Amino acid sequence: MTALHLRGVVLPEGEERDIWVVNGRVRTEPVPGAETVVDGGYLLPGLVDAHCHVGIAEDLTQAETHALTDRDAGALLIRECGAPLDTSPLQERLDLPRLIRAGRHIARPKRYIRGLAEELDDPSLLPEVVAEQAANGDGWVKLVGDYIDREAGDLAPLWPDDILAEAIRVAHDAGARVTAHVFGSDALLPLIEAGIDCIEHGTGLTDDTIAAMATHGTALVPTLINIETFPGIAAGASKYPRYAGHMLDLYARVRHTVGTAIEAGIPVYAGTDAGGGIAHGRIVDEIVALHETGMTREQAIAAASWEARSWLGWSGIQDSSAADIAAYATDPRENLDTLRTPTHLILRGRLLR
Repeated sequence: MTALHLRGVVLPEGEERDIWVVNGRVRTEPVPGAETVVDGGYLLPGLVDAHCHVGIAEDLTQAETHALTDRDAGALLIRECGAPLDTSPLQERLDLPRLIRAGRHIARPKRYIRGLAEELDDPSLLPEVVAEQAANGDGWVKLVGDYIDREAGDLAPLWPDDILAEAIRVAHDAGARVTAHVFGSDALLPLIEAGIDCIEHGTGLTDDTIAAMATHGTALVPTLINIETFPGIAAGASKYPRYAGHMLDLYARVRHTVGTAIEAGIPVYAGTDAGGGIAHGRIVDEIVALHETGMTREQAIAAASWEARSWLGWSGIQDSSAADIAAYATDPRENLDTLRTPTHLILRGRLLR
């Protein structure tokens, strides 16, 4: 494989330097005979979509199309946050984003989107099924923490607190981290106190649960562009007026909620929820939304680049790191729309464009 040479301002350090790519790795010492592919501009660790559903698809061919769409938008690393389709064969493709799979969602019957989750009639089986999904995934397990309870007519938790705590302990003992879909408030504190690693959406966060997340080091992936669907969800739920009103209230205050979490120092990462009612390829829209909610432009980029990569076990642009790099003509810290037009993408050390 031909060695590559790049020169540009490397983020987050902000220093112009030369780097080389050989055998899929970054090198900081010159590599003889390297082909110069970037000379000027800005070099960014490849973007991350930390909440994506490539495997919400009819088959692997459609899942591949989803992955290519996300890749071409700059997302070179994806945490597939639950999917009914086993996308592990896509991990063999050198031209597709790196996938970190969380296996299937785990839910109760009629308490999540039909066909997506492993549904448990008996909630006491949760620890056993968590162990299975931990073995099937890549270090993550996805729970459905709350969803509409049609008998109650509103959002409600799915799991007894003691069983939930045992399930999270089982996952941690297996070396996996756990995340949960949570819209409302009631499910949050038991999850956080049980040691869950991440909350998805988090629209029901309060001052108390934000403080608990900060204390426990729990991460948040707010999927802000997904929350834009809440008015439509409410409009389609006229049979459940309490639920519809609750969703509208969560929507109305989401920017304040997430902004408060950011101010509290909670680790917040960018995820689109693509595949879950959101089109693929929208990671930059989520970065922009995080900036509009309270992050500086650089913080919002970090939430979808070097900090997100570190959280998921990958490094940035440094000697011997995996060579997943996006190049831009101008500084994305000055204008986030720059992220929409990478001049070059390098994935696993291979020049894609």
